[in-house]
Amino acid sequence: MFPILCIGFETERAHMEIHQLRYFCAVARNGTFTRAAQAERVAQPSLSQQILKLEAELGAKLFDRLSKSARLTSFGAAFLPKAEQILRELSEAKTEIMEMNGKDKGEISIGAIPTVAPYLLPPVLSSFSHQHPGVVINVIEDTTPVLLDRLQTGKVDLVLAALPLNGVDVVALKLFREPFFLVVPVSHQLSRRKLIRLEEIPKESRFLLLKEGHCFRDSTIEACQKSRVSPNVVFESGQFATILAMVSANMGISAVPKMAVQPVSGCRFIRIGNEGATRSLGIAMRTRHFQTRAEQVFLQHLFRTSAAFNK
Repeated sequence: MFPILCIGFETERAHMEIHQLRYFCAVARNGTFTRAAQAERVAQPSLSQQILKLEAELGAKLFDRLSKSARLTSFGAAFLPKAEQILRELSEAKTEIMEMNGKDKGEISIGAIPTVAPYLLPPVLSSFSHQHPGVVINVIEDTTPVLLDRLQTGKVDLVLAALPLNGVDVVALKLFREPFFLVVPVSHQLSRRKLIRLEEIPKESRFLLLKEGHCFRDSTIEACQKSRVSPNVVFESGQFATILAMVSANMGISAVPKMAVQPVSGCRFIRIGNEGATRSLGIAMRTRHFQTRAEQVFLQHLFRTSAAFNK
């Protein structure tokens, strides 16, 4: 059991401040007092002193101070979700008050998968920020499982990913469906084709795909399997840029979604005609999440601007 938690005012048992909880979470998140201080824009001695005060109030050591890192103790690990929840609820309460005042301001954290973030978000966020300068957008790029975990814990508000999304207490809205394109070197025998079926690809072809953990890789392999094609994967990467460079160097062929079809020297893009060679993209949020005005106007803008990717 922790001592009675009183935020921002003093009792006979405890006197805790919001910034102490924020600093504690920052150290837990960053792994060192130095990086936490940098993230919070405060001097490290001041941050360390506040953590010591917090430990004194709780009567428990929250971190093991190692030479190059700070590791949560069992007490710290137990206290962390409580502290995060308090900060999250305070943030939501502040946001709701701002909503009641009708202020078009706020902060939104968006998670996006790597095969969407660099293509869809730049034009969407650029035009949105111009129209709504009072809304701050934070973007986290990661794989779907990691983003869904962050969504469940409230570390992101919205997630852009391929559908369907399997998660408890998660609702997703479909944005659009896009086809896949085969990428071949300009010297490849198929480079003059405008449309191709997966079963027409030579069996000896070397495939260059995203590494495991990326949902687009799974979608590509699933489309191949439906067409009874077994791709010979000879290279894996975490980025399309690396894969396209390898294709350009005549190291093999690959596949990309329509939004990634951009002029690349040495590459040719061919529309894949198989019915299963497509993906649906959507925006997900927690079912019982309070939707702020900032999120509402962003979602409206997202649906309007993403329509161009569906043409």
